[in-house]
Amino acid sequence: MFTGITENVGTIDALERRADGGRLRVNLAGARDISADLKLGDSISVNGCCLTVAEFSAEHFAADLSGETLRRTSFGEKKPGDLVNLERPLAASARLGGHFVQGHVDGIGRVARLAPEGDSWWLSVRVPEDLRRYVAEKGSIAIDGISLTIARWHGGVADFAIIPFTHAHTNVRAMAAGSAVNIESDVLAKYVESLLAAR
Repeated sequence: MFTGITENVGTIDALERRADGGRLRVNLAGARDISADLKLGDSISVNGCCLTVAEFSAEHFAADLSGETLRRTSFGEKKPGDLVNLERPLAASARLGGHFVQGHVDGIGRVARLAPEGDSWWLSVRVPEDLRRYVAEKGSIAIDGISLTIARWHGGVADFAIIPFTHAHTNVRAMAAGSAVNIESDVLAKYVESLLAAR
């Protein structure tokens, strides 16, 4: 379980892809608090995808990717040098600063625009059609693992008001039109849908 509050930004060192899976290696330069706390088998959110640490050192960690992960997430399109948002799991004693994020990516969205407005930014993401029923204006959604509030919802596009801190401390600063981003819908919406369908 995560909160969608990015702790650090890492850089992809290597990304091996095969038809049935692959392996991701992330450089932890600038993320010393995370590297000091890592252990084999730990969960870590990478761009909103919950992965298991299979190898680590003070400078990096590696995680295996299943074929399902490559199909369902943007890792199928990422490359070395790309920035990734990192978050450790929520501690039972911690404050919940974002919303409940499971690290279970539902699908891939596409950045429609990233435009400045004063000191802030507007980020627009086109949501896949099969996920649109979970989207609500002023509701929560995770984009690349970042807990965001949907400011506007129109024509399958979600608009987010990005404050300077979020722009500076996440991979939003590297996004551009066409960029693939991981989307995790609010789990509450999915449970409500499941309960209503069962009735």
